[in-house]
Formats: sequence, structure tokens, C-alpha cells
Amino acid sequence: MDIRNGKDKILILEQFNSNNELLSGNSMGIYFEQNSEIGLLVHFKPLNEVFKKEVFNDNPGTMVNFERDLIDEDDIEYALDVMFLFNRYPQFSVRKPSEIGQIHKLLLLLKEEFYNDSASYIMLKTLLKVLLLHLIRYQNDGFLQQDLHQKRVFRFLELMETHFLQEPNATFYAHELGISVKRLNQILKDKLRMTAKQIIQQRQITEAKRRLVKSEISVKELAFELGFDSMSSFSRFFKKNVGVNPSVYKSSL
Repeated sequence: MDIRNGKDKILILEQFNSNNELLSGNSMGIYFEQNSEIGLLVHFKPLNEVFKKEVFNDNPGTMVNFERDLIDEDDIEYALDVMFLFNRYPQFSVRKPSEIGQIHKLLLLLKEEFYNDSASYIMLKTLLKVLLLHLIRYQNDGFLQQDLHQKRVFRFLELMETHFLQEPNATFYAHELGISVKRLNQILKDKLRMTAKQIIQQRQITEAKRRLVKSEISVKELAFELGFDSMSSFSRFFKKNVGVNPSVYKSSL
């Protein structure tokens, strides 16, 4: 893969002053804030959100922002763990010196590769994955018993990753969770600020982009694999969300 594509998918900033500096709306972000009282405060920016205003203060820190497809290229279990990491809490603290030291080591390796003129896409992706896996472990160690609604969000995301190709409608997921579509949407709006339909469509777009880039699949084949009844309806949906039709998107890569 061209290194320019790799650096288009990840951004690291030492002086982070504005949400305007982020990558696309399909990116996820982590801000590591040095806090003299707490240790290391880790802030998360889930998909389609921005960092909370309290992130922008006088404390030194490092921001790591990356496109979602960097995690979608791996197995479903890893992608789900990362989604849970970002949606459990807007932030969590790392207090153990050994854990803080480990995060700093990983950030240093990631920054060294990012700023290297001959940086490797595979290396950037691998270092990011190791960093995320450590954060997942540290967060799980301090994770309190989540509330019922949070469990439903996690279960919905798990079901969606497994079934979104076959089940693009919210009714299926509501039934599996034993609640109404209206109640499901209320919970998702409260926790993730999106409805079930919006989350599923976002996942369809991410998958469509990934397949257009990674395979020789035709637009017609892709439309039916994603559950659309015609190529034209898929093309309209794709253009509405991406800005160009899938054929133009594929030819521009």
C-alpha cells in the first residue's frame, strides 16, 4: 500500500487545539492527557463525534486519530473490542506507573514511525493495534458493572457486526434484544447519538468502501451482497453518504 494512504488514515498531534484538526467523520480519536493529579487521562472520540471541550486545556498530551477501516481489516472480535473501548466511557484514567510507562513506550514507537519519512503502513497499523489492545486490557481491569442500557448497546453492536449484511433493518435487532424498535432507538440515541438505522447504514458504507478498495467486486454484486434490491438504489445510497457514486469512488483509488 502506498505510504500516502497509510498517513491519510492516521494522524498524530502533540499540540491539539481544535476538533477541526481531526480526520474524516469516519475516524476515531484518542487523546492522552498528562494530569498531575490522576496520572494519565485517556479521552475517546467515537465515530461521528468530537472530543469533549474539557480535552482542550493547558495540560500536555498526544492525540491519535485514525480511520475506522484500520480496525475493520482485522477480525470481528477485535473490531468489537475497540468499539466497546470507545463507547463505554468518554474517558478513563490510568494510574499504575507500569501501565502509564507502557502506554508512553507505545506512543513513542507510534510517533517515531509516523514521523519517519519511510514510514510503513503495516507498522503504523500494527503499533496502533498493540496500543489499542493495551487500552482495552487496562479499561477492562477497571470496568465497573455496566448498566442494562449499556449492555444492550454492546449486544446490538455485536449482533450488527455479525448480521448487518443479512439483516439491515432495526426490527431484527430489537427482536433479538427483546425490546421495541422505538426503545432500541431511544437507548442508542442516548448512548451513541444515532439510531439503529443510522449505525447500520454507517457500517454498510464502511464495508462498501472496504470492498471497493480491497476486491474486484462489481458494483452490482456489491449492491446485492449489502442487501440492496437494485444497483441503482445502492448507488443513490452510496452517493448520498459519500458524495460520489461507487463506480467513481472505485475508479478514483
